[in-house]
Amino acid sequence: MKGNVGRTDQLIRYILAIVLIALAIILNNYWILIPAIIIGVTAATSWCALYKILGIDTVEKDPTDKA
Repeated sequence: MKGNVGRTDQLIRYILAIVLIALAIILNNYWILIPAIIIGVTAATSWCALYKILGIDTVEKDPTDKA
């Protein structure tokens, strides 16, 4: 499976996941962990199903790559 989440996008997702986890703990509302886990997994795997459906790819392409 080819990744479709670029490095900058991945970093933003990691930060957002950490913020949501902290928010869940502070607010004692653990339902917030569900989107945090989804965002964290998409960052860790560099693949997002929603991006696949919408045809979005934020991975920087190598200019020497012909494929």
